[in-house]
Amino acid sequence: SRPREWTLLHAARGLHDSSVNGVAFAPHEFGLIAAAASSDGRVSVLTHNEDDTWGVEYIRDNSLGVNAVSWAPYAPFNEAGAGEGEGVAAAPQPTVVTGGCDNRIRFWTRSAQNGQWEEEPGALGPGPAHTDWVRDVAWAPAIIPGVDVVASCSEDKTVIVWTRTGGRGSSWEPKLLHAFEAPVWRLSWSVTGSVLAVSSGDSSVTLWKAGLDGVWRRVSHVEDVAGDGEGGSAAAQQ
Repeated sequence: SRPREWTLLHAARGLHDSSVNGVAFAPHEFGLIAAAASSDGRVSVLTHNEDDTWGVEYIRDNSLGVNAVSWAPYAPFNEAGAGEGEGVAAAPQPTVVTGGCDNRIRFWTRSAQNGQWEEEPGALGPGPAHTDWVRDVAWAPAIIPGVDVVASCSEDKTVIVWTRTGGRGSSWEPKLLHAFEAPVWRLSWSVTGSVLAVSSGDSSVTLWKAGLDGVWRRVSHVEDVAGDGEGGSAAAQQ
């Protein structure tokens, strides 16, 4: 049989005034929605409508530029206490975390009242999350009810894991995962949310997992067996 051919579904041209640095789909429970982070300081949110048109909204993040965006998982149990009545779980609202050239990460939620994207004020305290550009952010899959976990990485050669217990309005607690020897570029969580993959400027990929004591430890290192960086097979070393 012939292989399937990819066809263009939608071309969102002219959305931004500068480079688009990151894209991410929202959880499917919210519908067909994607976010794009740009160096023009904005994040565009594209929503597919029932009439097959696309709507566009903008999050004005920071004037220096946005490098990464990641969606919060659809987790009704993480919204407990946010409803009008005590013990009533509010319907989850689309939420993203962004990382920018101002060294900060920010949390944005689409308001259920007016549909506007609103920043969570003071989520991380008054200072920036890092001392150099934030290159990537990754929201972990929701595993433990009431607990949110986000990882951020930066050109300052660090990865920080942020944990929040209690849902929106609660403070985020940072923990340094590791200080690397090179800028850290990308992050990716395993499906279970227990292992974090980290890629850095020294051509390495490392895998990390938190122990029962809460300390993050490297569980493996992925390297090119051939050593030439051109199509060699990869192996994970403990």
